[in-house]
Amino acid sequence: MLVADLDGLKTHYRDDGDPHGPAVVFANSLGTDLRLWDKVVERLPKSLRLIRYDMRGHGLTDALDPPYSMGALISDAEALLDHLGVKDCTFVGLSIGGMIAQGLAVKRMDLVRAMVLSNTAAKIGTVQTWQSRIDAVAEGGLVSISDTVMDVWFGPKFRRTTELAAWRNMLSRQPLEGYIGCCAAIAGTDFYTTTASLTLPTLAIAGSEDGSTPPDLVRETGDLVKGSKFHLIKGAGHLPCVDKPEEFAETLTSFLKEIGHI
Repeated sequence: MLVADLDGLKTHYRDDGDPHGPAVVFANSLGTDLRLWDKVVERLPKSLRLIRYDMRGHGLTDALDPPYSMGALISDAEALLDHLGVKDCTFVGLSIGGMIAQGLAVKRMDLVRAMVLSNTAAKIGTVQTWQSRIDAVAEGGLVSISDTVMDVWFGPKFRRTTELAAWRNMLSRQPLEGYIGCCAAIAGTDFYTTTASLTLPTLAIAGSEDGSTPPDLVRETGDLVKGSKFHLIKGAGHLPCVDKPEEFAETLTSFLKEIGHI
């Protein structure tokens, strides 16, 4: 178990693969932890350095009192990469993790040479919708929204598997402070203008059954970056790296080869 002390924030992370290889960094979505990427990481070339971490308030990373700002989440990722001596990584972010990718790419061009924006956008939802979510979980806990979230996270086929129970438990057991804090961070974020200023290699990935960040929204976000690529994973929901890990890994590997990261 690896834990970095990032200016007082104890951050849990994993550092797999070739320690001297090109780095690929993964940021998880709201309500999940670094295990989100297990089935993708095991399918990637062994020559890569594969770094995953639990964002602030999730998994085994410290849960500070909410609210959080997106700037703080970006600074957390920045501090971890500096701590690990990472430069020129490909940053893969899903949902809120994709927002962190966009912000970090703007802030630190030396850290991020390419990004993969999975099931995310420059702006997700409205202040009102996120406040409603915060109010709901503050009153009833995360278990009160778990069934609704499962319908968004996964396509119909995956929802019929026994594995669904584990993902419902993962969501329900996240620190409430962390979940509320990250909801506030998403509510206050609009990266439309800054993301449109980026020129780095970018791949946008969407799931056809995603009701949270629909394919058209993900495509629109990718299109902000000139020369970006888009890939639709059919039958997948908001977490295609879990729904369809083989296709996700193949798509990511092809992108890494195209940009010379492998």
